[in-house]
Amino acid sequence: MDMQAITEALRAKVGDDSGLGAVLKFDCGDDGVAVIDAKSTPNTVSNEDREADCTVAISRENLAALVSGELNPMNGFMMGKFKVSGDMSVAMKLSRVV
Repeated sequence: MDMQAITEALRAKVGDDSGLGAVLKFDCGDDGVAVIDAKSTPNTVSNEDREADCTVAISRENLAALVSGELNPMNGFMMGKFKVSGDMSVAMKLSRVV
């Protein structure tokens, strides 16, 4: 799954109001970023790199698995498949989005 497909899948999952109430960035390094802005309604999902309340450093493959439901957010974190920086309370709400 490429970044555009991941972004579209996230957009469908997030909907108009995800309940996150924050800006969450998935940083896939050289593959790009996916940013969920859930501070305003309707929520938006873009590939524009910007400041976020919480950043998840993750590979594109693991993000695709997360979005498709193959990777549970809590298990992925515990197994070291991604790292979280910033507001950890936003990361705790990750299961609402993916």
